[in-house]
Amino acid sequence: MVDRYAQFDRLLFERPAPHVLRVTINRPEKMNAVDGEAHTQLERVWAAIDADDETRVSIITGAGKAFCAGGDFSSMPTSGAALDSNQQASRGFRTAANLVMGMVNSTKPIISAINGPAVGAGLAIALLADISIAARQAKLIDGHVRIGVTAGDHAALIWPLLCGMAKAKYFLLTNEAMTGEEAERNNLVSLAVDAEELQSKALEVAVKLANSAPTAVRMTKYVLNHWLRQHQAIFDLSAAFEMINFQGGESAAALKAVNAKSAADFSEKTYF
Repeated sequence: MVDRYAQFDRLLFERPAPHVLRVTINRPEKMNAVDGEAHTQLERVWAAIDADDETRVSIITGAGKAFCAGGDFSSMPTSGAALDSNQQASRGFRTAANLVMGMVNSTKPIISAINGPAVGAGLAIALLADISIAARQAKLIDGHVRIGVTAGDHAALIWPLLCGMAKAKYFLLTNEAMTGEEAERNNLVSLAVDAEELQSKALEVAVKLANSAPTAVRMTKYVLNHWLRQHQAIFDLSAAFEMINFQGGESAAALKAVNAKSAADFSEKTYF
């Protein structure tokens, strides 16, 4: 791939069709969980694609059996011992905003091919794509409350718009997983297809977009995403709460329990 993408070494790039760029999150040994560097690259890649005259539409997918298992626990805000809590929260808020708004404000259409588990930040990437296509048995779960933090990233911003407030509250509060088929039924994704058809379907849609009037496509995306931009305050609040939660005892207890595969102790008094 051309030098413009050489800096993105956590990602793979290929052109499966004219004017179509496939971007693959490439940490299959970690279920494509994103560490700090991978997160930074996913924040910046959309601007690089916007500046690429050869690309009119991109497809984002994951290497191996997973789409993206979310943030690597070792790179979460609680692990930054070199920074004080205010610096950790500020940095975490900014990186979350860069990822979410980078996708919202990118000019060119993005298609997600959700080939396997999509969790946390991985689910944000999957659902913030303009067209989301999931394998029927792919597992989708927000995961935030499970690790003791507010459903930040994308969830409060886009879930009520996609699947309605009742479903959004149920799945975000309970952290119950959905299959791709269930996600399509709940209007959380655009389409669900058999796993063996996923990449070909994503490419079929990408080629259709790439052969459409590019200005009209981009302006239509811009107008539709104004639903998200005009509600950015909801995202800001959810992301700020998430970063506050990462500094507290509940998140520490939840992360410890997840790692130990045990029940968390939430006996401390709650003040909110």
